[in-house]
Amino acid sequence: MQYLFHKKRTYFPILSLSVLFLLLLSGCGRQQEYTQSGFYFDTVISLSVYDKDADHAKEVLDGALQLCETYDDLLNESKEGSDIYRINHAQGDYTSVSSETVSLLYTALQYCAVSDGHLDITIAPVKALWSFDPDSGNSYVPASSTIEQALTHVDYHMVEIDGNKVRLSDPDAGIDLGFIAKGYIADQLKAYLLSQHIDSGIINLGGNVLTIGQKPDGSAFTVGIQEPFAKQGKSITTVSAADSKGDTFASVVTTGIYERYFELNGEIYHHILDAKTGYPIRNNLSSVTILTDSSVQADALSTTCMILGLDDARELISSLNGEAQAIFITNDGEIIDTRN
Repeated sequence: MQYLFHKKRTYFPILSLSVLFLLLLSGCGRQQEYTQSGFYFDTVISLSVYDKDADHAKEVLDGALQLCETYDDLLNESKEGSDIYRINHAQGDYTSVSSETVSLLYTALQYCAVSDGHLDITIAPVKALWSFDPDSGNSYVPASSTIEQALTHVDYHMVEIDGNKVRLSDPDAGIDLGFIAKGYIADQLKAYLLSQHIDSGIINLGGNVLTIGQKPDGSAFTVGIQEPFAKQGKSITTVSAADSKGDTFASVVTTGIYERYFELNGEIYHHILDAKTGYPIRNNLSSVTILTDSSVQADALSTTCMILGLDDARELISSLNGEAQAIFITNDGEIIDTRN
């Protein structure tokens, strides 16, 4: 989803931008559902676990929220002192960063290459020109000359990595991990919860949904997919999500042009920018939902597929040989499910 920390600026009580709702049935037996929420990565997050011990559940959830804060401090490009902030403000000098940041950058760069640069982690200078909050009163289309100038500082090849040191060869470039960071963080949260002996739960980072196991009764979780441009809470379809249960996947991530946008002179301007043009992408897709077991993969693929358009996106999903599946919703409301 292209802009992670500035993307999907969620306002309470709207919990999810890409995913409509979660239908979580009560656990059976002695396990009960425990939930905590918070505001990290510029979005509302929700963590739910099933446990027999209320004290243990609270301790684990507190630890998970602390982990969210740690990653926000590490990867949020807007937070002074974060790895990404320091890279962006180093004026072209090398900056020492964590091994996790390096690993995530390498993964993000792979998806930049897959999209032939239409998806680009150095989109920050262009993204800074746009505001997609219709309630702010500040939404407008930047001047073409301003966009063209900003585009001269957008090229993922300018990201240079040497061991645990990273630099931008153009001092005016800027990294934004918005399309991949929440997926990475969701995977890390799941690993933490599993290490704390949680075998059933659900992680929702502003619509990036990742499940842990199944519900206590052995059934899958049910995730509703938002109908594009409909009232928040109206689903166009639902999917089952669970670990290692038949043909279900653990992660459900949706990217859609309806998530943040404004209208001007009858035209919609949304937050998914084409790094080649500096303008919102224009193709035949309203949303893409990716089903896979890796949230970081789902996060990156959902935005990549949105940018590629239907035909190239279907080809990309097919090339993964069942590792991931997709649900495409076209601009005319057609649902195309690669599982069928």
